[in-house]
Amino acid sequence: MRGILGWGVHLPYRRLDRTAIAPVAGAGGGTGTRAVASYDEDTTTMAVAAARAALHREGESSRGDRGRLADTIRTLWLTTTAPAYQDRTNATALHAALRLPRTTAAYDATGAVRSTTAALDAALTGTGTHLVVASDLRTGRPGSADESAGGDAAAGLLVGDGTDGAPVLAELLAHTSTTEEFLDRWRTPGDQTSKTWEDRFGETRYATLATEAWDAVLAADGKVSDDIDILLVAGTHERAVKSVLKKTGVSAARHHDPFTRTVGNSGAAHPALLLASALEVAQPGQTIVLLVLADGADAFLWRTTEALAFYRPARPVADQLAESGSVSYGRYLAWRGFLAVEPPRRPEPARTSAAAAARAAEWKFALVGSESADGATVHLPPSSFDTAPHPAAGSEGTIVTFTVDRLAYSPSPPVVFAVVDFDGGGRLPIELTDVDAEEVAIGMRVEATFRRLSSADGVHNYFWKARPVRRTGGRTERESC
Repeated sequence: MRGILGWGVHLPYRRLDRTAIAPVAGAGGGTGTRAVASYDEDTTTMAVAAARAALHREGESSRGDRGRLADTIRTLWLTTTAPAYQDRTNATALHAALRLPRTTAAYDATGAVRSTTAALDAALTGTGTHLVVASDLRTGRPGSADESAGGDAAAGLLVGDGTDGAPVLAELLAHTSTTEEFLDRWRTPGDQTSKTWEDRFGETRYATLATEAWDAVLAADGKVSDDIDILLVAGTHERAVKSVLKKTGVSAARHHDPFTRTVGNSGAAHPALLLASALEVAQPGQTIVLLVLADGADAFLWRTTEALAFYRPARPVADQLAESGSVSYGRYLAWRGFLAVEPPRRPEPARTSAAAAARAAEWKFALVGSESADGATVHLPPSSFDTAPHPAAGSEGTIVTFTVDRLAYSPSPPVVFAVVDFDGGGRLPIELTDVDAEEVAIGMRVEATFRRLSSADGVHNYFWKARPVRRTGGRTERESC
């Protein structure tokens, strides 16, 4: 039996009110909000957050030690349409941040929304344990439908047969696929935004392909439409998704998508995001179909197991939907590079040294400090006199003092810098993110988060920052979809 062993989701803290778009751009917008990755987030940093959540298990060290489960991962997949790098593997940074064994292979599957279903299929048809992390930044021209309907997010799915210490939570019953060459959406290398063909053409092609995949996946396990408890349909063609939902014959009450008015369509991340969200509200023994429309159609049929009743996600989707702060449309345009703003009059950062980064990889990518031989003292960053590692990436801490710097270079000033005492030991001066300067206070609780400090000469400088700990009531009980 192969299926889903765990999942993790990352929704950026910032949300853009769609009603703010039209007064500036003259078109576009709508109702609700869309998720916006911060200036220091990209598909790699969001993937790290989602993957760490997918590997979390209750009872593990809060310091973020990787645990035995991570050591069993055979392959790590990172899927996206917006990779931080080309001509190099982005998944290696994710591999380093998770402290995976050197024997764990790390691969990218990039360029198309369908990359996620390809990686998921490879994980499900393989052997051993695999981690598929889908992360995407969705950007459209100002005032476009892509801009308002899109959303930034990441989701990780841990796939295996339950023999490596984690039970199967959702068993795969069948997977069917249909493919046809037709022009619906495209973006040439170097372009920031996509182009689309006329809507009716794409709707017609997807309706045919999706119907074939839908009928085949039901027939593969002897199911009919009324047997499906939760239906998920992912695709960037909005009209096609609505049309296919009707053609399945599954009642609207069983359709699941809490993201349309809150987060938006997250492209390559959306299939994994929908599945993770559905599993959080599903009951054991329910049947779920994930139907993905992207250059063809893929249908995955799942059945949840009894083990699902005992699984608690690290950061539930409902909590992350409730934990949000606003961002102005002007700042969003600046973050995306559509609005050139005057930077602080300070020297821009220099290119990061490859040699220096390699020497300090455990500290730089995984926030691993050190402990003295007797365990009484923790050093962040690590001390050459210590011999024991001290993983701090999963730790929370308390701000003991802070400063707001309005002169230092930043793509989104001001810079808020704090001195944090981490639980379990260690004091570290660290930049804050996902926070407004006026809300910072001594005594505030924060947690570490993997971010991009700067980019120079095409080289991204990744390290850890801290963000406020925001809780909206803790774990949520399972409820009927």
